[in-house]
Amino acid sequence: MASQFSLAQPTRPVLTRRGRRAIFGSIDLGTNNCRMLIGTPAAQGMYILDSFSRVVRLGEGLYETGRLSASAMDRAIGSLSVCAERARRWAGDEGNGPIKLRAIATEACRQAENGEEFIRRARDVTGLPLEIINAREEAELAVESCAPLLRKAGRRALLFDIGGGSTEIAWVRLDGGPRPELIGYLSLPVGVVTLSERCVGSCYQSEGFSQLVEDIVTMLGPFEGTHRISEEIRHGGVVMVGTSGTVTTLAGVSLKLERYRRGVVDGVSLTRRAVDDALAEVRALGREGLSRHPCVGLERVEFVLPGCAIFAAIHELWQAPQLMVADRGLREGMLMRLMRDMPSQKRRLNA
Repeated sequence: MASQFSLAQPTRPVLTRRGRRAIFGSIDLGTNNCRMLIGTPAAQGMYILDSFSRVVRLGEGLYETGRLSASAMDRAIGSLSVCAERARRWAGDEGNGPIKLRAIATEACRQAENGEEFIRRARDVTGLPLEIINAREEAELAVESCAPLLRKAGRRALLFDIGGGSTEIAWVRLDGGPRPELIGYLSLPVGVVTLSERCVGSCYQSEGFSQLVEDIVTMLGPFEGTHRISEEIRHGGVVMVGTSGTVTTLAGVSLKLERYRRGVVDGVSLTRRAVDDALAEVRALGREGLSRHPCVGLERVEFVLPGCAIFAAIHELWQAPQLMVADRGLREGMLMRLMRDMPSQKRRLNA
């Protein structure tokens, strides 16, 4: 559900005469983060005008109670209000047209008994057109965001997105038409937040980490049985793509970055050896070392090893020779869809 965003009358009226800049917005409220992008179409893709990201821990305690807590909902609504205000400012800028904006919520709101109740409250407070999307659309948006990286990448792609409350796996055909086509998808009910709450410190112990990996490999088994992805990988022409904080962190560690740099990480390909070495280094750092690492930090330290356990299971089951790292996700996918659906849509989106 996309919406012409008009929370309140801006200082200057939003006009729609020709010549105004088309503005698009996307908001992704996940289990752990609230993220926003504001962008405008450009000749070779999109130009990002504004971005926002904040850890809100919406899914905190959800695994134990089945409900979103009052404090978690307050944090999320606070961040959504910031997004709404920023979008309002862009809509009020004299050089812009109205913003076409989409706002989505994912696994935490899908799982929670009070998820719909929270969505109604968030809409009332912020005016945002917030909606819960299903797991298939979440996988589709991840594929959409990575489409520019996948041109001429091969005949198939195995894409995964390790989120806070779930992990989306997408099996994608690349040689069937102008855009990647989703052949199959799987939504695992495990993410970095749910695992960190469920397993506490066991990820820091070798035995506990290995058991988690084994359990997740078992969960992936039926999807492998249906699509025989391992066999396809052996035949060649399959690219594995990871889009999540877990894989961008591993890429930062592998590349020895002194600070995280999206432009270096987005689209980089790592060999299996490089990935194995990065996994070993991250596990050896421990909580203290990870908290000091420039690509991690205190805010994310509890989620790194749970994410690595999920990734290690994917990496173990599907032994692709390389991993392509994508620092992009649902926000970019939504923007690309909104821009492609413009009436004058004859443009190439190579974001």
